[in-house]
Amino acid sequence: MDNTDRLIELFREFPGIGPRQAKRFVYFLLNRNPAYASDLSKLIKEVRSTMHSCDSCFRFFPNNNITCSICRDEQRDKNSLMLVSHDVDFENIERTHSYNGYYFILGGNVPILEKNPERRIRQNQLISTIEKKVVEGLKEIIMALNYNPEGENTQAYLTQILKPITDKYSIKISTLARGLSTGTELEYSDSETIKNALKNRQ
Repeated sequence: MDNTDRLIELFREFPGIGPRQAKRFVYFLLNRNPAYASDLSKLIKEVRSTMHSCDSCFRFFPNNNITCSICRDEQRDKNSLMLVSHDVDFENIERTHSYNGYYFILGGNVPILEKNPERRIRQNQLISTIEKKVVEGLKEIIMALNYNPEGENTQAYLTQILKPITDKYSIKISTLARGLSTGTELEYSDSETIKNALKNRQ
């Protein structure tokens, strides 16, 4: 395998990128001037070195603080915690300005028939976060997950593992309303659809 093939394989690891698209990316880079590839490489390294993961919600943010601005905001609603799969889901929901609680980024989904689901999401960190939020007044956990098989499976798994703590502290678990069509990913949903799904959550 030469370097071109290795680069194609690396691009294939990107979400939603197949072999044909990965190959197009490689040839796109080869057809640009060398400075473009150099700038791209430099920027990737800079982003990796300047973005940090929040110690509370685990989203990435460009700051030297260990806790992001949202988690530090005392004016947000302490009664609710929204669970999302990825940072892009958080960004899409926050852009609607229709939710004022806190977030937790799971870091992925639980595929159907997954033998080690705890390795796919931040399970231990989530339980620890919920225990801390209970003291602060947590009353509702909102599962804002994709309406596709993986999202549904993740929701069922989380409901099961969180049952002991939600039963103990009478925490409500709600899901986004079906304003989101089955098979929909939050990343590609428009603001009005997300607003309606939040407003009519069950």
